[in-house]
Amino acid sequence: MIKNNRYIDKSSYKHQIKEHVKFHEVDMLGVCNNAVYFNYFEDARLSYVYDLKKNYNLEEFLEGNSFFIMVNNHCDYFESAHLDDELIIYTRVIAVKNSSFSFEHLVEKVSTQKIIAKGGGTVVHIDKSIQKSIPLPEEFYNAVKSYEKDVAILKNKK
Repeated sequence: MIKNNRYIDKSSYKHQIKEHVKFHEVDMLGVCNNAVYFNYFEDARLSYVYDLKKNYNLEEFLEGNSFFIMVNNHCDYFESAHLDDELIIYTRVIAVKNSSFSFEHLVEKVSTQKIIAKGGGTVVHIDKSIQKSIPLPEEFYNAVKSYEKDVAILKNKK
């Protein structure tokens, strides 16, 4: 575990959700299972994209014959969460490519205001009918660029 994690800057994370550690998420010592953090990250990603869709009136995003699939997930744990802890999951998009985008997450324990975990992942936009990656809609790039102050747009130019 990393002893000094207060150096992590939360100011670049505009999106956040709250989670409470529930009974079924802990072991007999009351410690939150490490795999549960990926559920928190999923909740945060879904909230992020639905908020983006609503706030930027994205018409093509999350519609039609496509879906998203996780291709990478990771988490670094600094301190444990326990039963009934209130957590804030901070989320941002850090990179957007042709058919994928990557998230970064921070997990803060409200009672201590300390970052207890940091993680992220990448999702790919898939066409349901051909089961292959397809480009993200242009409106998604514009919304992310408008919402995030520091995002890498790595889209290939045609």
